[in-house]
Amino acid sequence: MNVAATAAATDSATTVRTVRGACPHDCPDTCALKITVENGRVTRVQGDPDHPPTHGALCTKVSRYPERTYHEERVLRPLKRTGPKGSGQFVPVSWDEALNDIAARLKAIAAREPQAVLPYSYAGTMGMLQGESIAARFFHHLGASLLDRTICSSAGGDALAATYGGKLGMHLEHFVDAKLILIWGSNSITSNLHFWTFAQQAKRNGAKLVCIDPRRTETAEKCHQHIALLPGTDGALALGLMHELITNGWLDEDYINRHVDGFEPLRDKALAWTPERTAAVCGLDADTVRGLARDYATIAPAAIRLNYGMQRVHGGGNAVRLIALLPCLTGAWKKRGGGMLLSASGWLKAHKNAAALERPDLLGARRPRTINMSTIGDDLLRESSPAFGPRIEALVVYNSNPVAVAPESPKVVAGFQREDLFTVVLEHFMTDTADHADYVLPATTQLEHLDLHGSYGHTYVLMNQPAVAPLGEAKPNTQIFRELAARMDLDEPSLYDSDEQLAAQALIGIDMAALREQGWVRLPVPELPFADGGFPTPSAKVQVNAPGLGVPDFVPNYEAVRSAPELAQRFPLAMISPPARHFLNSSFVNVKSLRAVEGEPLVEMHPADAAPRGIADGMPVRIFNDRGSYRCKAALNARARPGVVNGLGVWWRKLGRDGTNVNELTSQRLTDIGRAPTFYDCLVEVVAE
Repeated sequence: MNVAATAAATDSATTVRTVRGACPHDCPDTCALKITVENGRVTRVQGDPDHPPTHGALCTKVSRYPERTYHEERVLRPLKRTGPKGSGQFVPVSWDEALNDIAARLKAIAAREPQAVLPYSYAGTMGMLQGESIAARFFHHLGASLLDRTICSSAGGDALAATYGGKLGMHLEHFVDAKLILIWGSNSITSNLHFWTFAQQAKRNGAKLVCIDPRRTETAEKCHQHIALLPGTDGALALGLMHELITNGWLDEDYINRHVDGFEPLRDKALAWTPERTAAVCGLDADTVRGLARDYATIAPAAIRLNYGMQRVHGGGNAVRLIALLPCLTGAWKKRGGGMLLSASGWLKAHKNAAALERPDLLGARRPRTINMSTIGDDLLRESSPAFGPRIEALVVYNSNPVAVAPESPKVVAGFQREDLFTVVLEHFMTDTADHADYVLPATTQLEHLDLHGSYGHTYVLMNQPAVAPLGEAKPNTQIFRELAARMDLDEPSLYDSDEQLAAQALIGIDMAALREQGWVRLPVPELPFADGGFPTPSAKVQVNAPGLGVPDFVPNYEAVRSAPELAQRFPLAMISPPARHFLNSSFVNVKSLRAVEGEPLVEMHPADAAPRGIADGMPVRIFNDRGSYRCKAALNARARPGVVNGLGVWWRKLGRDGTNVNELTSQRLTDIGRAPTFYDCLVEVVAE
């Protein structure tokens, strides 16, 4: 081979490389990625086969991640609004022009009243660096209003922490050893794919799978039994199961005596929940309650995979507390394959140096007000008052799309349309929220920046390495806030830490060299963390009578036929709004290949509810209540149980009929614990168009 040919072969051999990454999205799986880069372009994203939870598999959404990064509609230059808010009329501008104007506006507002500035962010990325690091430092240094990040999981998370002392649960891989798995409030095939693979292995090994969900999901269809209870009645079902455990002598009295604090008052409550009473409240039959209790008590080891869908109702927090107590009453924690998993994110708490990363100390003696992200519709429309404080004058949105995802969206839209509200949005695409911005700043995707990730579905920490340079003029969130701080002449040194410095500050007791080399490291979590108690509570026991909360009980929905009969006369159907299979909240809605699979916005109805309303399959319908009206098409199928409709979300408003989505109908009322939204606590009526 001549010299020229040898050089060409060498060049060819070095143009293909593999980069280790991590999925950034709001999913319990937090997959380890292997990213193939050819000639400087990502050509493939695969699951890491060596990472035990990922085991080489990815969901349909993330396997198409290059399509997201190289999407023709990607925002790659700063944009300045030229038309009315919501019109989507923008012109490209330079970074200098955008940052100078934004800095001047924020600086003027903050000098007068820093609490008039509000950050709005959530889990568009779950990363520690591109989430709340430099961004948190920036807003703390300003003294801006704080954001209560409640929109997804705070009811269940706070309830679990009150019971167990933290957001803690089983190892994901241990579900393979279970002989009974209750999949409670989770469409695992759609939203927790890697758990589902372990559940399927357990099924092949002889385990029984039971799905507890108002909707007959793809997961429910694959389980041995589907228990289609009414929305918001999960706490009642848990109490009914406890009744049977008590009356049949199926309790592990030794485990309770040694590791459960305050069981007796709960025993008294549970004894009032006969199978007949439970069945009447849940919309089931009494034998179903008896049979489920018998299975849970007598098939061991028994595991519960609880997910966040069931806590998006008025009594969601109490329901999580009750369900979390079930494995403690039977001693399920003593065996591998027994216990419960809602969230495992608390295992990272001892290793994540949140104070160093987010620097709340930069507030000094100031104590700004806290705005609940779930009530942003009301709060953007409030005037200044002694109770509320100053009117919100500036909003900086990153890692979120509140115009699409926040409840009671007519109010959210009205708030974002205020001409006197200065709004900056960091984004990849022109979302519904970006359409209402004064400036849209191009942010990097996961393939273009450094980040660190924990998980709420397994017990590993991961590192994401940048695979390619940022496209166009996109910048990481961290860099955008660094540059904005410089334009505002902020002199706090920590605002200018590099991403590498942030990564070094973020974790304690983690082998960073191994993390960089392998891409993931397992946290030092005991194999059977609660086999002999050891809960991280003051007593080291499970807390039944949690401080400030009392003994858990069934809390009915705000809006249900039984609890609100007058409202139900006008709006007789309960509506839940689970995500469409190929979307993740409002992410991926603009990926055309995924949207093509979903087709168009749908509401699932049971034929028994559709027939008296003259509604046929595929017919345009209008869903409405006192909060708003939403038009879509009806899908008549067995996925909806009688009395309940499923408004699949979360479509971008501008891709739906009439520029709306299902959150026209949802409420800003909050849960019993955790100050969270009650998306699935919603009565509606449906009529043919």
